[in-house]
Amino acid sequence: MSNDVSKNTASAVVDRNPSAWMKKNLLTKENLLLLLIVIGVVVGVCLGVGLYGKGLSKRDIMYLGFLGDVFLRMLKALILPLIVASLISGLAALDSKLSGHVGWVTVLYYMSTTFSAVFLGIGMVFAIRPGEYGANDDENHKKGGRPSTVADTFLDLIRSMFPSNLVEACMKKEYTELISPMMISAEPEPEPEFAWNSTNYTIPEQKIAQYKNDIDDPYTWDFTPNVQANGMNIMGLVVFSVAFGIIIGRMGEKGRPLKEFFDALSEAVMLLVHVVMWFSPVGICFLIAAKIVAMDDPEQMFGRIGMYMATVVAGLSIHSFIILPLIYIVFTRKNPLMHFLAVAQALLTAVGTASSAATLPITIANLEDNRHIDSRVTRFVLPIGATINMDGTALYEAVAVLFIAQVNGVSLDAGKIIALSITATAASIGAAGIPQAGLVTMYMVLTAVGLPVNDISLILSVDWLLDRFRTAVNVWGDAVGAGVVAHAVQNELASLEENAADPHLHVHGPNGDVVRDYYGKDNLMMYSQQEKHVQPDLKDEELTSM
Repeated sequence: MSNDVSKNTASAVVDRNPSAWMKKNLLTKENLLLLLIVIGVVVGVCLGVGLYGKGLSKRDIMYLGFLGDVFLRMLKALILPLIVASLISGLAALDSKLSGHVGWVTVLYYMSTTFSAVFLGIGMVFAIRPGEYGANDDENHKKGGRPSTVADTFLDLIRSMFPSNLVEACMKKEYTELISPMMISAEPEPEPEFAWNSTNYTIPEQKIAQYKNDIDDPYTWDFTPNVQANGMNIMGLVVFSVAFGIIIGRMGEKGRPLKEFFDALSEAVMLLVHVVMWFSPVGICFLIAAKIVAMDDPEQMFGRIGMYMATVVAGLSIHSFIILPLIYIVFTRKNPLMHFLAVAQALLTAVGTASSAATLPITIANLEDNRHIDSRVTRFVLPIGATINMDGTALYEAVAVLFIAQVNGVSLDAGKIIALSITATAASIGAAGIPQAGLVTMYMVLTAVGLPVNDISLILSVDWLLDRFRTAVNVWGDAVGAGVVAHAVQNELASLEENAADPHLHVHGPNGDVVRDYYGKDNLMMYSQQEKHVQPDLKDEELTSM
């Protein structure tokens, strides 16, 4: 266990009174920001409804949404440094913390649950179709998006993972452009088989059939590869950041200066995010007002947003109460309800604070005190989970992106769905465990699949509420992960204790989980050795002799 983990978590768990911690931390400036955001949402809705139908011109609407546009531009400016710095910093530290079986089991669990959450969100949107609520078939398919084939989209996705120029990848992205036969203009040439008369002309049936086949089969169209368009190549930046972070972690001491640089950069960017978020109540207010005034049918759009909320909540509920408990049952053969009740306090704190990082001390205390999980597991698994395991955020971003696509009548092909899955997972890893961080990384996912980022204003009015639910799912996923990892590595931890130079007490809880050890000398121990948790059948004389 590295010293970094010890520094970050030991001080966080000094206070062993969770109730006092909750009382002290729920009355914070973050909650003041939440209150201001709610007020901004209410004022924005009232202002938009009041101005709707008043005959505002396009320029008037632009003036109304100006402050909201400034807020969006500030968020967009933070995407590049946030994603690059947080991914490199997190993975550089993660790789140095990997400790054999424990580390790989942890990472495998977190990646598996995050991908399952993304695919669940995608399936929920295609099943419920919240963005098409109240629309007819013509409206549902008003735009088909840029013409492409599955093969071209998939190959473009692979090419974008390996940009030839990283600086250019910050400003440009490439794609394969298909040229439809209908787009080709040429001077008509007289042909002998054309029969012309004063009223009409005829085209041979063979040519008509060939033309129809060309129109219906885009694989026969002409194409132009590597066409550049404005926008960041998110996939290329993510792949480079992941590889670079892992390499820095494996360099050990030689890579420490680079790691410290990106740690400081990541922290500086997050502080800047906090500053920008204080402008969010004003920005959100005018964004919502301008969006409502510009709507053709506000009642229909409110219905779609309601269906969007229902889709997100339904997906989070299925992931929390079906998928994660099933994983816990399969790998531990224990009752997930007892595990859920043991961390109920942490889940309520997550709902109140909307921050998995701020909830970390409560989660550690609940699992160690109520479930008797080894502190070596909780202090290793949970801090990593607060950084890279964002099941709720990943599901939310997948649903939100597809919702925006449906509202715009854009259908995403298989290649873009794959891109959405990868970028939503990467975005959830890059989203630090702070309130509204998922809102910032949402731009990354929208950019990756080519959707208009300004339409994120559609979901701003309800994001503050859904943020609480997805944070609770993030924390519940971390807690389940700690239980699964503790069960998977309990024999390995037992063997470490048996091979220690100084023998010490090893105790198991009533459910078979490894209980933390407070006796003897063990360099892996991060908890105070002065606390004494013993089995009732051991006497003080036996303990002192050990």
